Amino acid sequence: MVYTIKYICFGGAMQERHVLISGAGIAGPAAAYWLARFGYQPTVVERARALRPGGQAVDFRGPAHLGVLARMGILDEIRRQESRGGSVSFVNASGAPVATMSDEVASGDVEILRGDLGRVLFDATADSTEYVFGDSITGLEELPDGVHVTFQRHEPRVFDLVIGADGLHSAVRTLAFGPDAEYLRHLGYYVAVSSATATPGAKAGGMLYSVPGRTAGMFTHRGHARTIFYFASPEIAYDRHDTGAQRRIVAERFRGMGWETPRLVTEMLGASDFYFDAIGEVRMKAYSKGRVALLGDAGYGGTIGGMGTGLAVVGAYILAGELAVAQGDYSAAFARYEQRIRGYAELCQRGARGVGGFMAPKTSAGIWFRNHMLRAAYLMPGRGMMEKIALKRASAVTIGEYPA
Repeated sequence: MVYTIKYICFGGAMQERHVLISGAGIAGPAAAYWLARFGYQPTVVERARALRPGGQAVDFRGPAHLGVLARMGILDEIRRQESRGGSVSFVNASGAPVATMSDEVASGDVEILRGDLGRVLFDATADSTEYVFGDSITGLEELPDGVHVTFQRHEPRVFDLVIGADGLHSAVRTLAFGPDAEYLRHLGYYVAVSSATATPGAKAGGMLYSVPGRTAGMFTHRGHARTIFYFASPEIAYDRHDTGAQRRIVAERFRGMGWETPRLVTEMLGASDFYFDAIGEVRMKAYSKGRVALLGDAGYGGTIGGMGTGLAVVGAYILAGELAVAQGDYSAAFARYEQRIRGYAELCQRGARGVGGFMAPKTSAGIWFRNHMLRAAYLMPGRGMMEKIALKRASAVTIGEYPA
């Protein structure tokens, strides 16, 4: 099914409005770009003191993703900084490949490191957006004509609208809707990613080694490398802001594992950047409440495998466009935004539900079946089916024109 965004236009001037966006990752700056284009005054608040570098590679595929990036004028720059990762091989304990995923499955039409994409988006919005780093929202109180917002460090302010674009563990979602436990569904796995030392002359691509319930690996591209770890686990209680404790969790889980795993664990423990989270998905009955709306992972995210980055830039375009068309009627705009994005978002989210079991099967039989399936997929007629499925899912929305 294709979810269509109609071509809409309107005439007349729009009242200038101030919108606060929580999160300077991907969805937040993308929304700021379009809001500024449509005459709004966006402010982005970010907990981190600066843009986060590095991170995992993210990809875009299909006409919806690439179409929005082209309209933003940043597609060429993303291609210039592309981190094309090459094919990904699952290896045995000796390092010999036993199954391979193609470049098209692993990297989409264009791939870029998350940190590099964040910088591209920041550069595209710095002149039109107020950025406040090193702070976070602590309170939201809806008033008749706006939202009174309190911050951890800065003085309170009133904004016309607030957008939560602050990830799976959204502070805005917690304040406006309720705690993570009510909306964030654990999918039985955790993932950790960190920078690593690239081997000189190493071929672009990835190598992954699996034992039941655990997979360790390394990806290399353009002189950069990163480690990645997947492991099956019930929910773990840990401090989300204590990266030292998170690194120790990963090190303990992968203790004694063969292949190159001990070296990768050492790289992870000393890395300058590190990401750790459960593989999960956000399930919301509504993406907005009053003057507050959720965007990207905060409203309909999946940790990995849910095409979250492409979904975020498409969602940002739709949300800002519907606000522009509504000319101040935010209730109508939020309703149309949800109507146009929900089906697409839920379709994309399906990818997150199977990624843990695919990347780190819980049994030896599961590992054998995955490897056998991958080998067979590229030998049988109709090969390339995984690429076709991913492209069909990413393309299941038609983007229209909103008037600037």
